[in-house]
Amino acid sequence: MIAIVGSGMMAATLLPNDVGLQLLQNAAAVAGALIGLIITFASVSGAHFNPAVTLVDRLMRDITTREAARYVVAQLGGGLVGVMVANIMFWDEAGGGVITISAQDRGGAPHLLSEVVATIGLLLVVHGAVHYGKADVVALAVGVWIGGAIFFTSSTSFVNPAVTMNRMFSDTFTGIGRG
Repeated sequence: MIAIVGSGMMAATLLPNDVGLQLLQNAAAVAGALIGLIITFASVSGAHFNPAVTLVDRLMRDITTREAARYVVAQLGGGLVGVMVANIMFWDEAGGGVITISAQDRGGAPHLLSEVVATIGLLLVVHGAVHYGKADVVALAVGVWIGGAIFFTSSTSFVNPAVTMNRMFSDTFTGIGRG
C-alpha cells in the first residue's frame, strides 16, 4: 500500500498537470515494489498479499482455512497500516490526516468489469506459473501483469480486495471512493 499510495502522491506532486505520466510513475513503482516484495516473502508466506489469491489457494486446498484466515487478516491490517504510513509520509498531499476518505470516483460497471478481467488475469498468471513449474518467475510475471493492468483497465487495476478496501482511506491520486 505504501508503494501504491506513496508513488501516486509523489507522481501527483512532481507532475500535477500530467495524469498520463502520473499513471506511468505509479505503475512502475507498484510493479517494481511488488516484484521485490514477492521475492522477499515467497519463502515466508508464499507472498500472500491478495485475499483473492488466498481464497483460490484455499479452494485448491493448498492452504488450510486457518492459514487463509490469518493471511486475510494480515492483508487487510497490513494494507491499512501501509495507507496510514503513506499518508503520514506525504502529509500535505494527503490532506493532513493519517486517514482521509477518498472522493475519487472509481465506481460503475466499466470499473467492475475491469476488475473482474484484471483479477482473473492475475489468478491465471499466478496459478499458471506455479502449475507449469515456473514458480521462479511468479514475482516478475505478477509485477509485469499488475504494471500493465494499471494501464489497460479503466479502473487503474485494484485487483486485490485488501488494496481496494484500504485505498478508500487516502483522498489522493490512488484513492478509491464514490466521488
